[in-house]
Order: sequence, then structure tokens, then C-alpha cells
Amino acid sequence: MFSVSKFWATFFYVGLLRPAPGTWGSAAAVLAAWGIIEWRGALALAVLTGIMFVLGWYVTALETKGKADHDPSEIVIDEVVGQWIALLPVAVGLSHTGASFWTLWPGVLTAFITFRLFDITKPGPVGWADRKEGSLGVMLDDVIAGVLAALVVILGAWVSHG
Repeated sequence: MFSVSKFWATFFYVGLLRPAPGTWGSAAAVLAAWGIIEWRGALALAVLTGIMFVLGWYVTALETKGKADHDPSEIVIDEVVGQWIALLPVAVGLSHTGASFWTLWPGVLTAFITFRLFDITKPGPVGWADRKEGSLGVMLDDVIAGVLAALVVILGAWVSHG
């Protein structure tokens, strides 16, 4: 049966793919970001990231209500938000250069790999947020992982381009 909250929580059912639904969710987020950036640029990605955070918080609460598992693997809207945060420096770089998305593929790849690394290993504040109960904790660990990955992307761009 179709459920609007499941549709969004699994990001168009991408979260149902196996194995590694979080990685599939991040990959889908990269493709979606590509479309958003090419369509309307960095500002659109930033605004939609905020909207998806609020939506994700809400649909995650609906999908986990009354269940023992507060962070089921099929919920990947949190990965989408985190991945989009990690890609924001790339989007800003593109807005300054006028280049197309894949021109900055090293930044895209760095954002993807470092976000997945921080999301999987959960260092420091990512792990702290992951231990929080409820849908805010589900979303927050990926937000923090995305911020850390964005910082790595910024550092990489600075080292590469000065």
C-alpha cells in the first residue's frame, strides 16, 4: 500500500535497495543535487536541503512511531540531507565558475566518500547525535556528518586551488 511518508522517508523508495541502503540513498542524493544545481543553482540546493530536513524529521517520526527501531535502514532521507550539505561547497564553487556539475567531480567524489565515511564510522559529534532518541537524532547525525564532509571538501578545494 502506498504511503506518502514512506515514499519520502525512503527517498522515492531508494532506501529499499539492498545492500547498503544508506549508500544508495547518498548516491541518489548526488544525482538529485546534480539536477537541482543545474536547474536553479546553489541557493536552490541550500533551500531544498532545509525543506528536506524538516520533511525528514516529520516523516521519520511518522515511520518510526510505535516501533522498536528508531532508525531503520530503509529511511534514507537523512542521508539525502547530509549528502546535500556535503555538496554545498561544490554548488557554491559551481556558482562562481559557471561550470557544469561534473566539472568539479573531485569535489563531488570527496563529498560522497567523506560523508559516507563519517556517517558509517560516526566520529565524535556524529556518534553523539546518533545516540539521541527520536527522529531528530536520526536526522542530526547525518547533518553533522554532512557538515564535516563539507569542511573536508572546502579544505580539499583550498589545497587544490589556493
